[in-house]
Amino acid sequence: MLACMGLHPRNHQKSLLAMTLLRQNVTSLYEQIAATLQAEINAGQYEPSGKLPSEAELCTRFAVSRVTVRLALGKLTGQGVVERKQGKGTYASGKRIRHGLDTLTGFFDALVAQGITPEMRLVTKDRVPLPDHLKPLFGPAVTECLLLCRLHLVDGEPVALACSHLPVEVDKLSWQYAEQHSTYTLLADSLGQPVDHADLAIRAQPADKEQARLLGVRTNAALLVMARVSHLADGRVCDHTVFYIRPERYEFVVSSASGARLANREDR
Repeated sequence: MLACMGLHPRNHQKSLLAMTLLRQNVTSLYEQIAATLQAEINAGQYEPSGKLPSEAELCTRFAVSRVTVRLALGKLTGQGVVERKQGKGTYASGKRIRHGLDTLTGFFDALVAQGITPEMRLVTKDRVPLPDHLKPLFGPAVTECLLLCRLHLVDGEPVALACSHLPVEVDKLSWQYAEQHSTYTLLADSLGQPVDHADLAIRAQPADKEQARLLGVRTNAALLVMARVSHLADGRVCDHTVFYIRPERYEFVVSSASGARLANREDR
């Protein structure tokens, strides 16, 4: 029940106190709700995605009409506290999914680790000739690879498009399996050994027409681009993936410490 209200159980007692509204002045109810929601946003109750409960859930929680809830959300929208996305819901403004760069973790697995329930949609799964620019990475013995392109979504909204060139052994896995498991899981299942380490490079570039269509942004919109090269324990390259990421929904973070080793990682 608490989860469907968008509240973490540890915040439940505090939230129950906040639910008591002064009802003598009907016109002030929406302002009280707006203040309560803003306090909860400031306290980080809707992390990591920043998504607030639905209008129906807020109506039940505060025992008010949908009109009152909409007035409260409208007030927060006007103040820039939240943004309302058609068909998606209401989100705290400026909230970004965070991905740590100091552990070897796939893109999909990093979302799951934050308590997010992500979705992947497989766009392409084809055996193709290894592109010329990747031949120095994979070596002269590799002439063919599997091109795997997947769209990553959070709360039904695209956050990243990942295009991977992988060993052809991964092609034996089904379309459905490839749509439900991280790249590193696919590699381990196909090659019989895990990824040992990875190198990352991050840059920015404008979205082309197809990237814009899949990610739901305008053509030439700025994207974060992360190129990942993953290696097996013997040094062989087993994965080259480029992630095209919507920057307003995503950010990379790294912890810095004396003597710490920066191991790069990402997936899908």
